[in-house]
Amino acid sequence: MKKYAIIVAGGKGLRMNAEQPKQFIPINGKPLLMLTLEAFFRYDNDIELILVLPVSQQEYWHSLCREYEFTLSHTIADGGETRFHSVKNGLMLVPDTAIDSLVAIHDGVRPFVSQQTIFEAFGCAEKFGSAVPAIDAVDSVRQLTDTGSDALDRTKLKMVQTPQVFKTGILKNAYLQAFSPSFTDDASVVEKYGHPIRLTEGNRENIKITTPFDLLVAEVLVCAANKKKTKKMF
Repeated sequence: MKKYAIIVAGGKGLRMNAEQPKQFIPINGKPLLMLTLEAFFRYDNDIELILVLPVSQQEYWHSLCREYEFTLSHTIADGGETRFHSVKNGLMLVPDTAIDSLVAIHDGVRPFVSQQTIFEAFGCAEKFGSAVPAIDAVDSVRQLTDTGSDALDRTKLKMVQTPQVFKTGILKNAYLQAFSPSFTDDASVVEKYGHPIRLTEGNRENIKITTPFDLLVAEVLVCAANKKKTKKMF
């Protein structure tokens, strides 16, 4: 079955307090967006990679690809006003005739998605039409109310990640809907369309890098991964 991965990278890095958008910040000597693309290529080197970037960032991305000699094949789509519109633009590069194919939507600033997480998401979507990786909530959670807040049962809550994977026909039809502020991710779009959402196991390292603290965590994860590689060599 043909597979596509739409990597959405439209951030401006405001919470990162950095001079450049967060997706271009180097980790272990390489822009983190490149690490994200490589993760999907490792999973399947025949996957079609579609990178969604704001028009204003595309020339800079091309210069980074030249600087780092990044030759991984990918197609670029223009970023939109919101994430919903960016994903919709990326979907336009997936042929309408490929209705039985699978499309993964992934945050460009999640470079530590595991191969197992990607594998399980694609496998589940192939069977059931949808797959959303999620992990258990480990902190106590409270919901704000008019009078204060109420405790929630965290055993009934899940922390949602990406890649969110769907059969192409389902996803394309879902994105024919008009935009709604309630569309916080692709699962919410597909769910509003009327298709049920299946959860798969995510990986806790699959963090979304949005703040300076996240960047520190990312550097620790890279350091730990390099140590594992070194041990395997000896």
